[in-house]
Amino acid sequence: MIRISHHRRRGAVMAGFVQIIEFQTSRIEEVEALGRPSRTEGTTAPTFRRIIATADRDRPGTYFTIVEFDSYESAMENSNRPETSDFAAKVAALCDGPPVFRNLDVLWEDTGQGPDSTA
Repeated sequence: MIRISHHRRRGAVMAGFVQIIEFQTSRIEEVEALGRPSRTEGTTAPTFRRIIATADRDRPGTYFTIVEFDSYESAMENSNRPETSDFAAKVAALCDGPPVFRNLDVLWEDTGQGPDSTA
């Protein structure tokens, strides 16, 4: 099913918001060990929908974390949490250079489900 939302910034209802973090590290096992527990710890519920950790097949040592949110506002709420800042600082210390952040408004998505699907 394809969901389309016209891109309007102020007060618009959009399909969502995605943040992509690109980073290089020779210590991915340490990054993974640091990252997995932090997703379930804390006193407040997470604001993200989903996190996907990926490795670039064409550039060894390059990784992308893709984080899906309901909105830009929920992403910023997540970014402003002390535990998020603490986690980001720990990950940055394991990287071979500064991470690159991409902040993307979702215009539309295709889930691959047919129009009669309830999934």
